[in-house]
Amino acid sequence: METPRFGIPDQLAARMTMPEQHEYLRTKLTRRGMLRAGAASAGAVAGAGLLTGGANAYAAQQTSAPAASPTLLTSAATTKVSGHLVAPFGRHLAFGADPRTQMRVSWQVPFAVRRPFIRIGLKPWDLSHKIQAEVRDLHTPALSKKQPAVDQVYLHAALDHLRPGRTYYYGVGHDGFDPAHPRNFSSIGTFTTAPARAEKFTFTAFGDQGVTYDALANDQLILGQNPAFHLHAGDICYADPSGSGRTSDVYDARVWDQFLAQTETVAARVPWMVTTGNHDMEAWYSPHGYGGQNARWTLPDNGIDPVDAPGVYSFSYGNVAFVALDANDVSYEITANTGYTAGRQTKWLDRRLGQLRAQRGIDFIVVFFHHCAFSTTNSHASDGGVRDAWVPLFEKHQVDLVINGHNHVYERTDAIHRGKVSKKVPIGETVDSTRDGIVYVTAGGAGKSLYDFPVADSYEGHVADLDSVPTYHWEKGGGKDKETVEWSRVRYTGYSFIAVEVEPGHRPRMRVTTLAESGGRLDHFDVVRGRHR
Repeated sequence: METPRFGIPDQLAARMTMPEQHEYLRTKLTRRGMLRAGAASAGAVAGAGLLTGGANAYAAQQTSAPAASPTLLTSAATTKVSGHLVAPFGRHLAFGADPRTQMRVSWQVPFAVRRPFIRIGLKPWDLSHKIQAEVRDLHTPALSKKQPAVDQVYLHAALDHLRPGRTYYYGVGHDGFDPAHPRNFSSIGTFTTAPARAEKFTFTAFGDQGVTYDALANDQLILGQNPAFHLHAGDICYADPSGSGRTSDVYDARVWDQFLAQTETVAARVPWMVTTGNHDMEAWYSPHGYGGQNARWTLPDNGIDPVDAPGVYSFSYGNVAFVALDANDVSYEITANTGYTAGRQTKWLDRRLGQLRAQRGIDFIVVFFHHCAFSTTNSHASDGGVRDAWVPLFEKHQVDLVINGHNHVYERTDAIHRGKVSKKVPIGETVDSTRDGIVYVTAGGAGKSLYDFPVADSYEGHVADLDSVPTYHWEKGGGKDKETVEWSRVRYTGYSFIAVEVEPGHRPRMRVTTLAESGGRLDHFDVVRGRHR
């Protein structure tokens, strides 16, 4: 086992929760910084002097009070670098709670800038509407000998009162860099709000992306599907490559710069709706490890707590409601954040699913989160905590599709009810979620190194149906409970994602298609409600 940093015994590190790790890191690094005094302030925080009330103020605030998100600069940040030499990068969109009228635009600059803003309009040559941006600076100390201290500046703009179903042009800038200037015209992007009434649309989804050539290839293939938005089921960039939720985890904040630059080709025009995985817990920033995520993303704030649980929210697009969950809260496998909401997330889920199911105009409910309820890989398999806490609620409210990551493969179940196969769903079949049960999809082949199955792959053009698969699920207390299951229908060891085409109308339908990195089709099935074939 890797020797823990800062002299924490391995057994102690394994037992520490995220809040305990956060307190330890803050206390230890603050004490060490006080002892080193001048040397630390001169060398460890490279470039911090460029920020007005920036990284140093943020670090001081975090050590003196348990704030869970980076400092919001209320006055304009200053810089010694001329603004025309600083180009924005890493643009990424996200819906607000109402995708018809709300969009959140986020981006990054390599240095602090003066008076950052966004321009928006209905024509690329008319970006007359100008909105000041929020500045969230994030300081990461040298958490290991190999990684220097890092200061990052993230900018965010909330766009409200938009018109449904309209395409907007936007550009981000600051003093010295105006996107409306002809020399910066190539930086202008677009986004489209959700329509006022249900229309045909496509969304895509995967988890476990990281910064790799395969991740980039998947991004470009996703862009070719022309999705209205994309769901990311956690483990976003792998700045923390371990993901065990221990104090021995080392995370490199610079990986986020690489990730956001990689993803910008898609996320600058396709809302990127993320939730949290085990690799997204970063203990330095906040008690539950989500302070870094709060600096980099602006997500819908209609969940239990947008600061402590940013990956918990919901939104509706057309006739489909989407619910994002943080499975770190219920996991039996990785327990650094298990129980951190004290049951509030599960209660919210029950209430929210009931509200959505009763809402007029909503035909389908899709839930996405990280840890798998049903998977058979040798690496993580299934999480009994998810099964115990949430699967009964999915069945109670007749959820139509569940999307997970965590296992770096593609796997799709038959329709499941009460843990057993309620209907076999071969490739190309239709499942009625009101009577047949729920199909669970593991879409973890976004880009990180692949896992394997205990049995052979089985996918379109390569079908190898099996009556059963030997596997296990995680028990409370961290043990593995072996089981033999019959629900593993499609398995693919390779990079992939899912594209879901939604058809509203008298007989609404979701056509789910799985595409390999090569563009070849691996699986497809339909989800309907209440239609007797």
